[in-house]
Amino acid sequence: MCPPLPRHSRKHRKGFTIAELLIALTIIAEIATFTIPKVITSQQNTQRNAVMRETAGILSAALSQARFDGALTSSSRLSALSPYFNYLKTDTSTFIDDHVGYGSIQCSGSTPCYRLHSGAILMERCSFAGSSTTDVMVLNLDTDSNYSGATTGDGKSVQLELYYNGRITSRTQLSASVNSSCGVYAVNATADPTWVSW
Repeated sequence: MCPPLPRHSRKHRKGFTIAELLIALTIIAEIATFTIPKVITSQQNTQRNAVMRETAGILSAALSQARFDGALTSSSRLSALSPYFNYLKTDTSTFIDDHVGYGSIQCSGSTPCYRLHSGAILMERCSFAGSSTTDVMVLNLDTDSNYSGATTGDGKSVQLELYYNGRITSRTQLSASVNSSCGVYAVNATADPTWVSW
């Protein structure tokens, strides 16, 4: 009869060797290196898009209320709508990102920016140039209010087009050329950051 195997023989040992653990940790680290930045970027872009949609709703509601109160004219500026939406303060000196393809723009006394509760900064670029369904107020919304200094990337502003009839969209979503105090604006398929989704 064979003697029983020792209690601590290799056949009865449980667990992993240090080499096996190190290999597993290396694999996990490699996976994390590629997935974590993508997850963070995805979350930031989802938040940016939510801020844009919320601001669009605020602006559309403000325009409707201004029209109801008789405060809306065919040449109204963002300052005419500001009493109808809630903001933290006006800003006349900060640099913010312009829309994709351009660097920065600066808030000023003649074109003040509005710091919103979401952390975004809203700035008028052009006012209405009439009261038809093709007249728009052009606005820049810097959703993270951080000036990146770049001409491309997810941190760029989205250019919003607020129609006189209350419809609001971004530059890539224009149905046709529209009019503003800055002249005619046409569809620009590359003007929106990649995260914009309506």
